[in-house]
Amino acid sequence: MSSSSVSTRLKKAQKRYLGKAPKPTTGENVARYALGGIMTYAGISHLTTNRQEFQAQVPDWMPLDEDIVVLGSGVAEIALGVALAALPEQRRPVGVALAAFYAAIFPGNIGQYAERKDGFGLDTDGKRLARLFGQPALIAAALKAAGLPK
Repeated sequence: MSSSSVSTRLKKAQKRYLGKAPKPTTGENVARYALGGIMTYAGISHLTTNRQEFQAQVPDWMPLDEDIVVLGSGVAEIALGVALAALPEQRRPVGVALAAFYAAIFPGNIGQYAERKDGFGLDTDGKRLARLFGQPALIAAALKAAGLPK
């Protein structure tokens, strides 16, 4: 494949996934506002009321301090949530970033299951396993909010 062909394909992908999205559908707006609110609330709770619960969910293999992980992910969640809800013109790159965030934290959810860590009522293997199936739904919702796929 020639370099010009690769360059052309990269430009098309960038425009499709990061470019300006067409006018959103009602479903895309519902996903955008719902996820924006959920993520903002979750991020604030990372920093305040549920900080210890979130610390208990950080996998043992994580090489960083649990509190740093919780604070950093909380700030990221607030930023993604506010941006998704408040910046409709940027919903495509923000939604893609949110989907990537959900994918990035998925190993932590697997760690919670594998290490049998309780948190947020996930106090049985069955509940922790069921949670794992929710992560793909969140990824799909983030992509829906972004207006993808089209």
